[in-house]
Amino acid sequence: MAIIKPFNALRPKPELVKEVASRPYDVLNSAEAKAEAKGNPASFLHVTKSEIDLPADIDTHSTVVYEKAKENLHHFINDGILFSDEKPCYYIYQLVMNGRSQTGLVCISSVEDYFNDVIKKHELTRPEKEKDRNDHMLATRAQTGNVFMAYHDVMEVNALINGWKATQKPVYDFVAADGIKHTVWIINRDDVIGSITRLFETKVDFTYIADGHHRAASAAKVSKELSESKEAKFFLTTIFPASQLAILDYNRVIKDINELTKEEFIGALQEDFMITYSPEPVRPSVLHEFGMYLDGEWYFLTARDGSFKNDPIGVLDVSILQKNIFDKILDIEDPRTDTRIDFVGGIHGLTQLEKRVDSGEMAIAFSLYPVTIDQLFEIADSGKVMPPKSTWFEPKLRDGLLTHLI
Repeated sequence: MAIIKPFNALRPKPELVKEVASRPYDVLNSAEAKAEAKGNPASFLHVTKSEIDLPADIDTHSTVVYEKAKENLHHFINDGILFSDEKPCYYIYQLVMNGRSQTGLVCISSVEDYFNDVIKKHELTRPEKEKDRNDHMLATRAQTGNVFMAYHDVMEVNALINGWKATQKPVYDFVAADGIKHTVWIINRDDVIGSITRLFETKVDFTYIADGHHRAASAAKVSKELSESKEAKFFLTTIFPASQLAILDYNRVIKDINELTKEEFIGALQEDFMITYSPEPVRPSVLHEFGMYLDGEWYFLTARDGSFKNDPIGVLDVSILQKNIFDKILDIEDPRTDTRIDFVGGIHGLTQLEKRVDSGEMAIAFSLYPVTIDQLFEIADSGKVMPPKSTWFEPKLRDGLLTHLI
């Protein structure tokens, strides 16, 4: 069963929250982070992307970068930009994007649960990305990145959270520059805190990492290095009931069609797909349906019966594309390393696919139906991993709102 705890969050003064809260460190490169934080000395990017305060040619993984992050975090604390709550609390975090709302519980989750597979994973991690967050955590003694998690709905937990939202005033309520609304409530009553902890201990068999595998893996490794720290035995998470979440499509663009003519390529596709011309851009509406943009035209592709396996991985649309097009026809065996393929999150829309093909940068684009949350749970339960770039979650949690000191 899932072990979670309340914690003393390090958080911004309410009047500074909009200036402090920043997009996650891993969705911005250094140049983008520097531009976003320009003129805003309170931006949490000075902690999560501290290279923005150093010479442009600095090695972003050098010790001086992590020491700068530590210095900036201490500066934020000493200057009163950030402060710690006096008692351990749970926090409710609601995000609203394009009229759709999702609400999660901010807590710290057990590292032992991570090691014992009570916390389920569905992605592989890369050592260099893990090391980056390891070094950042060890320097700052803080978990500044929130791990986005999910769990099967528990009616009693939903009722407690909804009741608190309905009767209590939020401590933060603001709309970020990208139009996403962020609202945070503090659960500071001991009886409610105890009820939530017990409900997770008795009703929640597993939690699932939706976004943040590298942050979780790094926190687990750091817990071993800081074995004397009780706080390091837990890591910062926001856990959403499955009914609250929506996964966006994660689309593909390819640089060439392997020296085939358009007619030869479409002919090769017909073995595994039914193909129909579309006068409009194709956003698939069901599983196993795909959009294809080639030579200025859109097509519907529908996977033929028997062209894919029905196991949890083989049935995924990303697996069908990989097996029957990228590998079989285009000789792209490993999408993690092949430079001929790139990935475009659904948040950018179909026009971004058209733009990259029409510019000549890419030769062909594929739009996909999003992976479902049930598929994610099934794969994680089976102990398997999804193909790379299978899921895109929006909206993203903001860094700097709630930080866990270790």
